[in-house]
Amino acid sequence: MLTKIMMWVSIAMVLLALLELPVTSEPLLLEIVVCASGLVVMCRAVRSGQYLLATGFLPLSLAFSPISPIAISGWAFLWLNWIGLAAFLVAVIALKTDRVLSMPSITNRTPRRESL
Repeated sequence: MLTKIMMWVSIAMVLLALLELPVTSEPLLLEIVVCASGLVVMCRAVRSGQYLLATGFLPLSLAFSPISPIAISGWAFLWLNWIGLAAFLVAVIALKTDRVLSMPSITNRTPRRESL
């Protein structure tokens, strides 16, 4: 659930940045959100065995990293935003969340298999 929330927040932030709305006038906030979301998606993709998706999010997380920022021009930052948007949309489609089944009862250690 956290992965889905982070992906949709990142999609919204990148869309706001692409539309050049004043909400994302601070690029550090955008970098933090997209980098953290990319790391969460990478962990989720590795756990689900989708290593290609995890490998694709590694450069995206590094490009948006607020710890060691990369100096790029406005045009390149615009392209990077489009690539980030496409990557998160692919991740939303590729990472389907599996429903967790309820835990079996701990009081009934050997469930009945035959009908009454």
